[in-house]
Amino acid sequence: GLESAAYAALLIALAVYGAFLLGGASVMLALFAVALAGTGLLTTVGVIVAMDTFGPVADNAQGIAEMSGDVRGAGAQVLTELDAVGNTTKAITKGIAIATAVLAAAALFGSYRDAIATSVAEAGAKAGELTLSMDISQPNNLVGLILGAAVVFLFSGLAVNAVSRSAGSVVHEVRRQFREHPGIMNGTELPEYGRVVDICTKDALRELATPGLLAVTAPVAVGFALGVGPLGAYLAGAIGTGALMAVFLANSGGAWDNAKKLVEDGNHGGKGSPAHEATVIGDTVGDPFKDTAGPAINPLLKVMNLVALLIAPAVVRFGYGEDANAWARAGIAVLALLVVVVAVRASKRRRVAVA
Repeated sequence: GLESAAYAALLIALAVYGAFLLGGASVMLALFAVALAGTGLLTTVGVIVAMDTFGPVADNAQGIAEMSGDVRGAGAQVLTELDAVGNTTKAITKGIAIATAVLAAAALFGSYRDAIATSVAEAGAKAGELTLSMDISQPNNLVGLILGAAVVFLFSGLAVNAVSRSAGSVVHEVRRQFREHPGIMNGTELPEYGRVVDICTKDALRELATPGLLAVTAPVAVGFALGVGPLGAYLAGAIGTGALMAVFLANSGGAWDNAKKLVEDGNHGGKGSPAHEATVIGDTVGDPFKDTAGPAINPLLKVMNLVALLIAPAVVRFGYGEDANAWARAGIAVLALLVVVVAVRASKRRRVAVA
């Protein structure tokens, strides 16, 4: 997973830089070429949707066949192999998704710069008073860069823990039903399927709150606390780290899932062996990696870029020109940071409650 992230990032970087060079000396034309590259990648949507749909279909088919007990021998082997192929195709589509996010973010940098230039003119700031410099030799820009990378790690951790909490709730509910309705095991009673579906649905919505608030409020806190330059560096740090993290999560999660299938086919001791126990644990970690945290980084990058683009005029207005107000900037930044801290602490409290 780690190695594949490096290769994927290199290809994405080459695509961005190659498109940029095609634009020639004009920066706007170069950014337009980058946007066209992202659009070209999106034209493969038919193939991507088909590959992404194949994975869950093959996974469910294999699971249903295994639970029924009616499919054995060569048929069961075919379903297992198709499930492994589906895991791989899902990982590929998620890598392409993050590539489109990086290309879109690179194109949005041009819009971010234009929004700042327009806001400076409207705020009445003197020429040269505000420049969008992301030189990391400046400490505030370096801090913004580090914060952008850190948010991706925090977001990924929140997503993985959210799945862990929801899965724990489902396990407790299943154990309760087995304990209170022993007929489920011998087929005389039906399980309460709706209770489990209800838990998964409610937890999916509830657990969305903390990562969602993080994606929206973190750029606000950085922008109003440090300025437009550090906010641009923040986005750069998030894009670079997010691209690597998303590919790592998708590919390592798929590899863990396939490793379990490899052992269940009889390799390395087969089912019941220490290797099988290890791969079951790996698959338990790999599922939130490849199906939750990895794909979620794609909207994270897009939301943060759009939030930065929307708040850029306000950051300029309160930081420069006739309406400059340091207290207003500080208040907004502290409020946004407080929302992030409260959301993260609430997430940790939910984890303790489930435990």
